[in-house]
Amino acid sequence: MIEIQSKLPAQGVTIFSVMSALAQRLNALNLSQGFPDFPAPYSLLEELSQATLDGFNQYSPGDGLLTLREQVATQFLKRDGLQLDSVSEITITPGATIGIFSAIQVIVHAGDEVIIFDPSYDSYAPSIQLVGATPIHIPLTAPDFSVDWNKVKDAISAKTKMIIVNTPHNPSGAIWSKQDWLSLIELIQNTNIVVLSDEVYEHLIFDGQQHYSALSFPELRHRSYVVGSFGKTFHVTGWKTGYCIASPELMKVFRQVYQFANFCGVTPVQVALANFMQKHPEHIAELGSFYQAKRDLFNAGLEQSRFKFTPSSGTYFQNLDYSNIRPDLSDVEMCQYLAEQHKIVSIPISVFYKEKPKDLRILRFCFAKKDETLIRAGEILSSI
Repeated sequence: MIEIQSKLPAQGVTIFSVMSALAQRLNALNLSQGFPDFPAPYSLLEELSQATLDGFNQYSPGDGLLTLREQVATQFLKRDGLQLDSVSEITITPGATIGIFSAIQVIVHAGDEVIIFDPSYDSYAPSIQLVGATPIHIPLTAPDFSVDWNKVKDAISAKTKMIIVNTPHNPSGAIWSKQDWLSLIELIQNTNIVVLSDEVYEHLIFDGQQHYSALSFPELRHRSYVVGSFGKTFHVTGWKTGYCIASPELMKVFRQVYQFANFCGVTPVQVALANFMQKHPEHIAELGSFYQAKRDLFNAGLEQSRFKFTPSSGTYFQNLDYSNIRPDLSDVEMCQYLAEQHKIVSIPISVFYKEKPKDLRILRFCFAKKDETLIRAGEILSSI
């Protein structure tokens, strides 16, 4: 028998897998994991089929198809007025998570520190630990999940190599304001700290608010990696295709590592996305209003419930406070209770923290669902 020493000994099965399995076992309504239960645009599926029939089934360039990179550049030009070089500043990746992982591998070394904001996406901390660095967890301030910039200032040290930002934020749905970015710039402008900005929900912004990318600020262009997701944008999370943007200098070292983490993305998927984006620019333009309508439908079904909530500002997640219902239960226990007794599944917010807040009684629900699913969810939750 060989002896194996895990690099992540405390890491178990993710809560997303646990809750989805629970939903399947109980035949419960699943609003836990973040993926749609409605189909992708039919014309996008046709583009994929046609791409395979047209012979786009072999390796693509390691940096991604140029036509798709050009479409990404077009989006940033339209939305933010940013001129990006498709060749030297954009890489297509098989999902956003590997882009995050690769950027951390590139910049962070053993003994370094990386600041992340809790509640945080579950891939951040393990990716940091795998290089022998230390994640420094700063809790966001509930209930609006805002940043306490004095805590950030106190956390920055000579060992700080990177700060990870997530806007719009999973799991809270909060978005960074322009002032948040200016506060960050003030703290790091005279340092060697790199920003890794996870912007996979960039097009899911509601109520007339604006998404600010790290790339929107000249002071951050030379020190930022921005990661995005086609899966979130086009309702095809299973296609696992995303992108990473950085200055030519940062992108050069990113590709040095990334090429050995993944040789290339899936060719026909890239062809399909590029063609669809070129032919249907209205999809992204209408995406915010599409998901805002789903958020509002879900929330309307909760008006007579005992849950408390503030409408999500972005993403396709809505947080619900159940402290008026079962304050005696932790959020993990409440999820179990809802699943077993009421046949509806959500995600406990505490799993996104290193140190779980004692009094936080909040669950995350995904509203990227068919209208009938959201209406049924409202009926169930209002009966509790």
